[in-house]
Amino acid sequence: MKQIVKLSSLLIFSLFIFKSILGAEKNYFNEAVNLFEKKKFEKAKFKFEQDIVFNPKNHNSYLYLSKIFNKQENIDQEESNLNTVILINPQNEEATLALAKLKLKKSNFSETQKLISKFKKICKVDCSKSLSVEKDLKNSLIK
Repeated sequence: MKQIVKLSSLLIFSLFIFKSILGAEKNYFNEAVNLFEKKKFEKAKFKFEQDIVFNPKNHNSYLYLSKIFNKQENIDQEESNLNTVILINPQNEEATLALAKLKLKKSNFSETQKLISKFKKICKVDCSKSLSVEKDLKNSLIK
């Protein structure tokens, strides 16, 4: 009988801990988004990184991190996070277009063209966004 009581107590305690961890996981992302919107990028970055620890497949955390690194002009980290978003979610329009812009900025014209073509294939929302990148690409090639 004592073993059953101990086992049930352990089970209840484990469920409580597990529930607390899951709740914290959602809070990290939501807190990070709020901090990002308030332009508190360093604090937001930390919260997005915490979210990734609990949910490494949350492509939205990587996308926000890429935006933070864009604001901080850290091109390598921005590119790394955009690549991670696309690895996790190959259909992510925002990351594909942002990576195309980044590749254009780095004068990688062939990769930019590939990403624009991919964006046109996967685009479902605002497909005209690729036109400005495409125009910038053509202007860069003319120079």
